[in-house]
Amino acid sequence: MKLKVDIKIILFVALAIVAIYFGRKYFTAAETDNTAELFAKPVKAEPEKSEDVKEEARVPVEGAKHAPEEGAKHEGAAFEFTPEKPEKGKLKGVVELGAAGFNSFVINVDKQKRWEIVSKDFGESLAYEGLATTDDIRYGLKKYLTGMFDKGVSKNDMHFVISSGAQKEPKTTLITNELKTFGYVVNPVNAEKEGKLAFKATVPRSFENNSFLVDIGSGTTKISWKEGDNLKSLELPGSKYFEKGMADDKVYAEVKSKASQVPESRRNTCFILGGVPFTFAKQDRKGNERFTVLSGPGSYKPNDKKTIAGLNIYKAITDGTSCQKFVFDWDSNFTIGFLLSLR
Repeated sequence: MKLKVDIKIILFVALAIVAIYFGRKYFTAAETDNTAELFAKPVKAEPEKSEDVKEEARVPVEGAKHAPEEGAKHEGAAFEFTPEKPEKGKLKGVVELGAAGFNSFVINVDKQKRWEIVSKDFGESLAYEGLATTDDIRYGLKKYLTGMFDKGVSKNDMHFVISSGAQKEPKTTLITNELKTFGYVVNPVNAEKEGKLAFKATVPRSFENNSFLVDIGSGTTKISWKEGDNLKSLELPGSKYFEKGMADDKVYAEVKSKASQVPESRRNTCFILGGVPFTFAKQDRKGNERFTVLSGPGSYKPNDKKTIAGLNIYKAITDGTSCQKFVFDWDSNFTIGFLLSLR
């Protein structure tokens, strides 16, 4: 009986081994086949499409003008233009009494009104904060004038203008009176005149009949363009309109409406000046080029009230004109236009 039990056990173990062997071979083969199929036919996932959604074809409308993408660069990311150099020119200086301080420029200009910048200071040369008393003003002006003369400008070729925004500042009245004691005349310029002088200094002659100019100042914004032999200029709120309690949406609507008055034939290029455009141009400048093409309004992130307001004005002008090339001039200013208007 013991021998029979042993034989049964041996037979049972043998059968189990055979079953395990063939079962393992079957599952291994199946797994190998599935793996081979997976690599032989890669699966490319495709998003499910709803039957209710149909893709519409984009058909361009002939003659339609579309505003540029807000966060994108305006068309023509470079402005290729080289101004003519003056020949046998003369140094002339101009100082602007602005709303926050002095801006000064020295240019070399010839009889044909071709000019080039020699030196420039935008609001960094003399600020009003340090001019508390009459003695402070007198001392500051003497030091300031000496620095201008050291640049080679004669007293007779030094001129002063007071901007439209600065004429409302009490401090500038005291400064104007002190300049008179030095024998200088301070020329007041209203906003309309500022726009025309800025156009004269900034827009090259070859662009006069297809371009317009924008100067976004703190007190006022000026838009100007040429109509026939005359210059047209509009006055709009400046980048500090919030100090007057003006709402963003109302300023946007006003600027957009007035900007749309620029003839379509003059919207090819916009030459732009001012403190806020200067801030934007610093972000876009690639080197030391004189002209920098600004990006679209949506690409800038303002960090103070003035820049927020200026960006609102810039966007309104962009939307109102559909202009796609805004060119900032690093050298120009309406006061240079004042020098060019002199005989």
